[in-house]
Amino acid sequence: MPKSTLFAALLLVAFASAASAQQPPTVRIRGTIEAVDGAMLSIKSRDGADMKVRTTDNVAVFGVAKTDLSEIKPGSYIGVTAMPEPDGTQKAIAVHIFPENQRGAAEGFRPWDLRANSTMTNATVAETVKGTDGQNITVKYKDGEKKVVVPPATPVVTFVAGDKSELKPGAKIIIFGAVKKDDGTLEANRVNVGRDGITPPM
Repeated sequence: MPKSTLFAALLLVAFASAASAQQPPTVRIRGTIEAVDGAMLSIKSRDGADMKVRTTDNVAVFGVAKTDLSEIKPGSYIGVTAMPEPDGTQKAIAVHIFPENQRGAAEGFRPWDLRANSTMTNATVAETVKGTDGQNITVKYKDGEKKVVVPPATPVVTFVAGDKSELKPGAKIIIFGAVKKDDGTLEANRVNVGRDGITPPM
């Protein structure tokens, strides 16, 4: 390899490493707001830890509202929290329907932390068929597809536009990606709040 090509390749690796190093770590937070002091939220996490999260000036607040399984139709963009079954299907433990302007958000299949071994699939519904154990849904994403069984009692929710006034003591919240700053503080530009007493199920 010519020296110039080698140098260019090394430079590319260095830039790629620097870019990945600049991505701050994120933290997923589920819990209940205990107090609000300006932009600072005091949260009791689901495992009992006390956390403080500062919201950004332009924080987006979304309500997590109950909806019906019948709202999941071919073409819907959904997130499925599930447990893998021995036959390769995913058994849903919660489903959330994204609004159209969030289509494509975090598309794909990945491990999730709701329960041990749980998964998350964000994908487009290709087909939905009534089955013996509930609704059978085929979802497709850019790298593949999954067969999902949604039992009748599975919570189904959707995201609706919210307001900062919903960030108040007692609210049940999930923050998908609070950013951990260099000084150890946490910052969030989006908070999802359960509506009508709902605990966000995902």
